[in-house]
Amino acid sequence: MFARVADMFRIEELRRKILVTLALLAVYRVGFHVPLPGVDPKALADFLRGGGSGALVDLFNVLSAGDLLSCTLFSLGIMPYISSSIIFSLLTKVLPSLEKIAKEGSQGQRRINQWTRLATVPICLLQALFIWGGALKPGSFLLGEGVALVPEEVHGTFWFASTVVLGLTAGTIFLMWIGEQITEYGIGNGISMLIMANIVVRIPEAVGQILASSMQDGQRTEILKLGLLVILFLVVTLGVVFISKGERRIPVQYAKLVRGRSVYGGQRHWFPLKLMAVSVMPVIFSSTLLILPQQALHYFGVTALDTGGFLYSALDIVGIVFFSFFWVGMMFNPKEMADQLKEHGAFIPGIRPGRRTQEYFDESLQRITLAGAFFLAVIALVPDVAAQSMGLPRVTASFVGGTSILITVSVAMDLANRVNSYLLMRNYKGFMDGGSLSGGGGF
Repeated sequence: MFARVADMFRIEELRRKILVTLALLAVYRVGFHVPLPGVDPKALADFLRGGGSGALVDLFNVLSAGDLLSCTLFSLGIMPYISSSIIFSLLTKVLPSLEKIAKEGSQGQRRINQWTRLATVPICLLQALFIWGGALKPGSFLLGEGVALVPEEVHGTFWFASTVVLGLTAGTIFLMWIGEQITEYGIGNGISMLIMANIVVRIPEAVGQILASSMQDGQRTEILKLGLLVILFLVVTLGVVFISKGERRIPVQYAKLVRGRSVYGGQRHWFPLKLMAVSVMPVIFSSTLLILPQQALHYFGVTALDTGGFLYSALDIVGIVFFSFFWVGMMFNPKEMADQLKEHGAFIPGIRPGRRTQEYFDESLQRITLAGAFFLAVIALVPDVAAQSMGLPRVTASFVGGTSILITVSVAMDLANRVNSYLLMRNYKGFMDGGSLSGGGGF
């Protein structure tokens, strides 16, 4: 492993990309230490120390690479850009005009990316107004009664409102630019790297809380809990990696073409269908959909939909399965897949081209989607089970399951594959292979 790390820095291009990525991630973390003007830092520190954030805020922080209640320049994170990207991803499958542009190649994709950036601005403004009216307003539903991060006379001024809205919008646009720079000049997908960095940076704090509680009143059982969490984290990570690599390989045969004395085609290939093609999106949609009525019920003092309860878990499983089939239905078109095979002179052995091939793809997608959906449901429920059985805060237990582990593992696997491609291209052994150098290295 140490030899692989040394090989990474022997390649000049790869070394430059890694250093650029680390530098941009450092700039990203610095932004969380630039507070919004007018916020009382002592009141903010006391509120966060008391564990004031709820489930909705925690989910927002994980997905947005931000910190909703930190009241800093990057509090919004990149959630507006992610929301805009999801909207345009769905619109390209619904609107024929956008679908036609998306099929124009790189030029069409650049147009859609530009529209995505432009749509990010109004979403930023709306969410910044939400923070001004919800996270910063004294006694708001996010802060609770008697909590004021900003004096009442300051909060209602036009100067403060405009400063907060413009500052948060500028912070999100700057984060979007950092993500694009990482994608172009660094290594890995920039937006995903920001989200993973935001998750990983919280791990030492969670471990520190467990260690600190273990030193109080001689509670050495917390050390045992920490050890169990580490084991559970490794088991869940291995499971996520194993399932993420799983795929249904459909055999595809190409027809033979005889031209003169030469014979073309006739090869047999595989059409892979990923078991985890939906990735983490169903878990995100289901959690978001449940948190909104949960917060509304809490307002009236009803706890029937509390996180970790039977009703919440059952509805979460149903939501994950539903959104898994919904997302696959939006992103994959069996008819289009069958038509592409037919256009390239390929067919599935034993299956007629055309409608029968379409039905075969549809049936295969339904089966693997169901298996992947139940696996996602199990991973999503791991933090609730760990929190209840070990008596830990759900924020701490969230690192062994749910969206955090799914996002971290998927981004880490993508990063490892990119590094591995650079090493193999330069005649080095793969990042995950054994041995050291296999050749000259030529850089």
